[in-house]
Amino acid sequence: MRIDVPTLYYLAIGTLSVAAAMTLWERRSFPARTRELDLWAASYSVLALGCLAMMNRTSLPAPFGAAVTNLVMVAGYWLQTLGIARLDGRERPGWAIGAIMMLAALWAVLGTWIPDILWLHVGAAAVALPCLFSAALLWSSPASASLRSCPVAIAIFAGHGLFYVARAVLLPFAVAAFGHDVLAVAAMATMFEGVLYSVAAPMVLMALVREEREGRLLELSQTDYLTGLANRRALFRKAERLLARGAPASLLVFDLDHFKTINDRYGHQTGDDVLKLFAAVAEAELRPVDVVARLGGEEFAALLPGIGRDEAKAVARRVSQRFSSAAGDSKGLNLAVTASVGVAESTTGTADLDTLLAAADRALYRAKHLGRNRVELEPVLIAKAA
Repeated sequence: MRIDVPTLYYLAIGTLSVAAAMTLWERRSFPARTRELDLWAASYSVLALGCLAMMNRTSLPAPFGAAVTNLVMVAGYWLQTLGIARLDGRERPGWAIGAIMMLAALWAVLGTWIPDILWLHVGAAAVALPCLFSAALLWSSPASASLRSCPVAIAIFAGHGLFYVARAVLLPFAVAAFGHDVLAVAAMATMFEGVLYSVAAPMVLMALVREEREGRLLELSQTDYLTGLANRRALFRKAERLLARGAPASLLVFDLDHFKTINDRYGHQTGDDVLKLFAAVAEAELRPVDVVARLGGEEFAALLPGIGRDEAKAVARRVSQRFSSAAGDSKGLNLAVTASVGVAESTTGTADLDTLLAAADRALYRAKHLGRNRVELEPVLIAKAA
């Protein structure tokens, strides 16, 4: 089976049209990214029109056929770039408009005199610019950097852009060395690469959006809805990694004293405000490496890697005192609220979290039994070697 350039054009038009339709269909599932998906669907549609214009450019008076083709193609690429910029809330319409207007001016002024130079140099460079800019945006993107498909997306856009850079730089020399017959080979190579791009680019952009949503759903599943802290599931997941490092670690378990009385006397909204206040104080007082979580109800936990129980006791007292002071502030809740704390330590760092929780709960029980508003220590846990 022999594949010629027109066949590749039809294939590119088909894949881009399907990509546009599928992107518009998927936008219903990603309400937070409808603007980006709209831009990408428009991009694929415009690129498909550009391919159609490319096939029929000779039917228009020179240099208008080539000019219109290039302008449509460049507009399609910049729409794609604007969608990528939107991932981080960064829009660069000036870049796109400026590039298209510059290309239009060049064709209008110089198209009748040096059409070969514009076709071989300017047209290819105008395609390379938005592609390389897209790769740079993804490279520096805080929103996409942690996504598994981001390096693949960077490679696709950078590779497509560099292909056109190579065409702009090398093709004129190839024509000078081997004659105009080399243009047919270049056209075939360009279309093969373009068809691959028309499949790969929409797939990887959709993968970015899907991975982003999956990451957000995972984060929500591991976040306490009221306080914004990690929940019990996230505490166990993070503790597993921290304890596996083998360093000593201490666990603090906080219980807000007489919390049911606060709910009964002042209402559940005030109770929620107390919980959120404790979460804010705990996050402010603990280190970034520490893991603070809401276990449920009025009970919280904090895992402190690399800290012994004496230092952990001091941390527990500081958090409790700051919390009580903030709750009693007349500009805040103006409530007398205290917390009891149990502290447990693993000297080897190999004790599992269940063991640490059980030990800290025993210390917490003593703190409440002895009058509340105090910190109690459980004897040191020395985990057995695996």
